[in-house]
Amino acid sequence: MRSNVAELREARAMAREGPSAAATERQHARGKLTVHERIDLLFDPGTFREIEQLRRHRASGFGLEDKRPATDGVVTGWGKVMGRTVFVFAHDFRIFGGSLGEAHAQKIHKVMDLAEAAGAPLVALNDGAGARIQEGVTALAGYGGIFRRTVRASGVIPRISVILGPCAGGAAYAPALTDFVFMVSDTAQMYITGPDVVKSVTGESITHEQLGGADVHGSVSGAATIVCADERECLEDVRHLLSLLPSNNRELPPVEPSGDPPDRRCEALLDLVPPDARQSYDMRAVIAEFVDDGDFFEIHSRWAPNIVCAFARLAGQVVGIVGNQPAALAGVLDIHASEKAARFVQFCDAFNIPLVTLVDVPGFLPGKDQEYDGIIRHGAKLLYAYCDATVPRIQVILRKAYGGAYIVMDSRSVGADLSFAWPANEIAVMGAEGAANVVFRREIAAAPDPDEARRQRIKEYRQELMHPYYAAERGLVDDVIDPADTRAVLVDALAMLAAKDAPTPSRKHGNQPM
Repeated sequence: MRSNVAELREARAMAREGPSAAATERQHARGKLTVHERIDLLFDPGTFREIEQLRRHRASGFGLEDKRPATDGVVTGWGKVMGRTVFVFAHDFRIFGGSLGEAHAQKIHKVMDLAEAAGAPLVALNDGAGARIQEGVTALAGYGGIFRRTVRASGVIPRISVILGPCAGGAAYAPALTDFVFMVSDTAQMYITGPDVVKSVTGESITHEQLGGADVHGSVSGAATIVCADERECLEDVRHLLSLLPSNNRELPPVEPSGDPPDRRCEALLDLVPPDARQSYDMRAVIAEFVDDGDFFEIHSRWAPNIVCAFARLAGQVVGIVGNQPAALAGVLDIHASEKAARFVQFCDAFNIPLVTLVDVPGFLPGKDQEYDGIIRHGAKLLYAYCDATVPRIQVILRKAYGGAYIVMDSRSVGADLSFAWPANEIAVMGAEGAANVVFRREIAAAPDPDEARRQRIKEYRQELMHPYYAAERGLVDDVIDPADTRAVLVDALAMLAAKDAPTPSRKHGNQPM
């Protein structure tokens, strides 16, 4: 038995080391870590348990029968991240370029089934060349099994994709189906058709990075949730995100004791937000002021910057924060902002994360391009997401809230549990200037001094319909609060709503705008 165990240890060591030292050197020369170096960074030390390490493919033809390395190019298993179970599958680019064949796919199917059954998050470390061409349609069927399982786990367990190298063709749809996509600058690429195909079809010359690099997907397409400078930073961010999420949809997010007093006054908020609605400020500075220790985890920071979506803690409890960003496009809602916020709201609702919505919105972005590209349809996604959400929902109106955008940003009328407003709030169909020009257009035009008449009507409209207590007087705002008390008010409100129960109608699923 001792000799058998020694043989087993040798086989395991060879499987871990990979095909050759030269292959490892080539991986490092590309600026990339090996598969086990990545896994060691992801999991708590000594906790990773690999499964099917000795699996080999059974394919033949095109020289495959003479090359049957252990693992078949993917490492699967589970371990602990900050003490909680997390599953992983990770491509090994040193073996068949990380390409997916039958055995490779079956290993991934196995770990996906285990993650769903165990009710634990699944992380995919992508660094593969797509389907293994030598195995033909069998490889394509393997992707189908991955897609089906990914969709089945949606809203059941958190699913995180990390792009650390190439991810091309049909393989790109697997990350697209998950909740969060991390990409590493310079080394990660994700696209459906590569530069060579693009050039042959369209004649356009384009690099891998320009076509599907991390910076493109982080700021232009929105396909990347987080863009990181290197793999170590990336995997540390994955660990941070996992620490904020529940293991599955039957659990609450983990509570972390905080030394930040729950009733701490936030005096800086009195100066951060200018009372003049035309002046800009950074909503992220507002968030940092009232959350625990000023720490929050922003997603899609480079894409649709006119809205901020972030995870944070209040008195140790995880919350999802959605806020208009006056520092970008004055905080208007447009197509991308609506999509970004809608998906974030849906995720928080699926995983029992309360929502705090910070409102300072002048409306939807006007223009032919927005209308032609479907702002009505895309804006409806955010409206649907809020209306459908059953988690605790709190709205805070910091300054302006105009028109349909006010309603969409989780107003009381679409189901927010509580709505608070700062004393400089302006809630109205539109700004006073625009309203006066519409309502009193003829009167202003006929006046001896139109400019003076316009100023008087603007002042009148603001005094009658836009004063800070107008909505509170009509029960559309629960309270007008001192901005410095925002943290304490939110903490108390979330504690009260902790046991919220919101039954939903019996249905298979809704038909949300797409």
